[in-house]
Amino acid sequence: MPRNSLCLKIPKITGEKAITTANKLGVIDKELEIHRNNTHIYIPITRNLLQEELKKFKKLIPNLEFSTYTFKERKKHPATLLEILDGKLPPHLLGSLPRAIDFVGDIAIIEIPQELERYKTEIGNAIMQSHKNVQTVLAKAGPVKGKYRLREFTHIAGENRTETIHKEHGCKYYVDLTRVYFSPRLSNEHKRVTSVVKEGETVIDMFAGVGPFAILIAKTHKNVKVYAIDINPSAIAFLEKNVRLNRVGEKVRPILGDAKQIVRQQLRGVADRVIMNLPEKAMEFIGTACEALKPEGGIIHFYNFVSLSDSLENLKVRFAKEIKKFGRKVEKILFTRFIRETAPYEWQAVLDVEIR
Repeated sequence: MPRNSLCLKIPKITGEKAITTANKLGVIDKELEIHRNNTHIYIPITRNLLQEELKKFKKLIPNLEFSTYTFKERKKHPATLLEILDGKLPPHLLGSLPRAIDFVGDIAIIEIPQELERYKTEIGNAIMQSHKNVQTVLAKAGPVKGKYRLREFTHIAGENRTETIHKEHGCKYYVDLTRVYFSPRLSNEHKRVTSVVKEGETVIDMFAGVGPFAILIAKTHKNVKVYAIDINPSAIAFLEKNVRLNRVGEKVRPILGDAKQIVRQQLRGVADRVIMNLPEKAMEFIGTACEALKPEGGIIHFYNFVSLSDSLENLKVRFAKEIKKFGRKVEKILFTRFIRETAPYEWQAVLDVEIR
């Protein structure tokens, strides 16, 4: 709602200097927006200036005027998690609040430290209060494990569900967090890999999940073919649904099965590019990636975990040795980096490698 307020009327040429000075004096009304036009800046203030303050202002800005003006109210940002929980949790526990929150669609996922377990409902409700689009809050209840890379969750606030629609780079994905693996922290990686794919390529995504690599590649490029493999029947069911949702059925072919068998039986020597996002086991599938590439070679996007005692250089050496076992060679390392921390002193890393 617009509101009348006492203000400082300043020639535009000295406006920024005036804002800085008014800020230092603590007289700006933070609930109202500063107004600018072609000639002047109007700064809403909470009180009249004291004599000493006025002298200081006039010294810097001789053309200062006092006036009244109708200002727009500032849009209020939701309070932070810390602000909401201040007073609801013992002060010594506020420092233990989770720093990282993952958002998958309208579901928030957090890790609750043991000392905050009894306050998990308050924390969940505070997350919903500070993030208005969140409808469900889940707490991690164990590590990612098993053949399908699944995790257990505890519902702590909002609607009791684990399925949602996640939006990323113009694509939509149906996801059920208890039935398929999905990490929103790989969003930039999905986009980066898509950006280096060339028109006319055939891509094999060996561990496709619900399709964040495969579908974005198909959506971005006019002339590509993506074979999207996953061993998890639920992942393939969601992938097929997402292919239809994003209208990329003519470019993405979902395939249920073990990548080793699928490549050997159906996809030998067809790929210009192979994506290997299974960091805990990718080294075991290097032979399959070599088999999938065209005889003349291609590109592998290889993901692996690197611990504090290890290094990217060591990973490159191990990768090259493994490639050599299958009659191929590393022509060039195109790109390397750490993507994200996955555990204390452990990171997920990527190598983009040209293979011949």
